[in-house]
Amino acid sequence: MIDLASLASIALAFLVVTVSPGPANIAVATVSMSAGRKAGHSFALGLSCGLAFWGLVAATGMGAVLQSTPPVLIAMKLLGGAYLIWLALQSARSAMRSEKHAISEAPQGRWFRQGLLLNLSNPKAVVAWMAALSMGLGDSGAAGMLPVATALCIAIGFANYTVHAAAFSLPGFMRGYQRMRRAVDGAVSVLFAAAGFGLLRSALTR
Repeated sequence: MIDLASLASIALAFLVVTVSPGPANIAVATVSMSAGRKAGHSFALGLSCGLAFWGLVAATGMGAVLQSTPPVLIAMKLLGGAYLIWLALQSARSAMRSEKHAISEAPQGRWFRQGLLLNLSNPKAVVAWMAALSMGLGDSGAAGMLPVATALCIAIGFANYTVHAAAFSLPGFMRGYQRMRRAVDGAVSVLFAAAGFGLLRSALTR
């Protein structure tokens, strides 16, 4: 039997984590402002698939296995940190480009892959999933609640990224981005670099 109160607690906890500013939300907003709604939605779909992957890892118990296998977790953090630093360099390059060459060169088909890789490169996501799913899941009924809670959280993640893509691709945001492109891309570069080096430091000091 589904406990609606427990399900609501899980959904609220996951919503707070999902909507909080982070690399994924910053990236989908930037892509949407710079390349438009179609690119933003494609990027959002990739992010959603990456998020769903970590959700399935947590729901099947593999998240606990991952956390208890330090070499694998360290390797994933190193790869994730390196990818975030690469994204920081791309944003820095964009910030230094002239207005004439500022339009993104990435084909539409690459946005999905970039969004997917961004969330797959974040092993900390499985910790957030495990924390959210553990809320309200007692011993009784947990087996029946877990698939429903996982599906609900995946839907929340998809809705969050889709709303970000739709909102930040509105003409006002896109015009604002074009006026402040270098400042925005520079700030995004700093944020990605901070997140990347933070992940590397977490891996090396474990």
